[in-house]
Amino acid sequence: MRIVISIGIMLALIVGAITFGILYVNGQASSPLSIPQPQLYTVEKGSNGYKVVRDLRARELIDSPELATKLWLKFFAANTHVKSGTYRLTPGLSLREVFGILSRGEEHYFAVSLVEGLTLKEWLVTLKAQTELINDVSLDQVEETINISSSVNEEKAPMLWLSEASSAEGLFLADTYFFTANTATSSILTRAHKAMLDYVETQWQQRQADLPLNSPYDALILASIIEKETAVSAERTKIAGVFVNRLRKNMRLQTDPTVIYGIGDAYDGNITRKHLRTPTPYNTYTIKGLPPTPIAMAGKEAIWAALNPMETDALYFVARGDGSHEFSSSLAAHNAAVRKYQLNRK
Repeated sequence: MRIVISIGIMLALIVGAITFGILYVNGQASSPLSIPQPQLYTVEKGSNGYKVVRDLRARELIDSPELATKLWLKFFAANTHVKSGTYRLTPGLSLREVFGILSRGEEHYFAVSLVEGLTLKEWLVTLKAQTELINDVSLDQVEETINISSSVNEEKAPMLWLSEASSAEGLFLADTYFFTANTATSSILTRAHKAMLDYVETQWQQRQADLPLNSPYDALILASIIEKETAVSAERTKIAGVFVNRLRKNMRLQTDPTVIYGIGDAYDGNITRKHLRTPTPYNTYTIKGLPPTPIAMAGKEAIWAALNPMETDALYFVARGDGSHEFSSSLAAHNAAVRKYQLNRK
């Protein structure tokens, strides 16, 4: 009888010890790691759960006993398979939660803002500065790398307007794009190109009637000029209205940003009378109609404004010096505004 009791007590102790061990090991795995502040953590290709644990311990993010961690990985972890990538670890996460994130491949997303009003060349500088991106495209390789020409050959007939484009300028939608580490720059540009195509195609079908624009490409050119002329959102449709009025009257657009674009790298920040008088394909003081290509990247608001201009009798506008503009319907009124806001200020 004593033997039976002794065996029973021994079994109870063993079961109790096992239960305690299970609770302890799982408790350690469920306790917050020593993550003092949010940080990025990269899992290299070929890594496994044990390698990740060793690395986290080496970084002093795990302070639980090594044996407890090994036992949890071997017997209790739901999934010790981890996916390569860059992840964001935040204070309060437990080892169990970290492994859930790594096994599901919930990588951290970075963001890059490709700003409206900048040129493709300036965008490439922005993209190159993103250390998380793989820089695989240069200015002279853009069209080939993202295969813009393939868009022309799609079954959708409206895409044939892309054949008018003689450069990649303006063929990407300004927006904020999210990506995971080691994404290729060309991938971001491809997404921006597709986003532009989708948006322009949709808005072109819903455009205002009887616009002096022959194709979606014309709309992109006008949108890029609007983008360069004002950063004041409320003015975009009115500026679009002025340019549309001038196009309808066969007046020259006479917009400085196109002249500056035509000058290119030689522009030193000062536009002169000689610049305004020197013919280039982009000098809208010497040519009539739109320049041959967009002069910058446009965002959705500027594209919408180009296709939905405000009804106005204004034919001129001049900068007030505070970011906004004074609009005029006659040359005399415009000259007076120039004297007031430009010449007197100088």
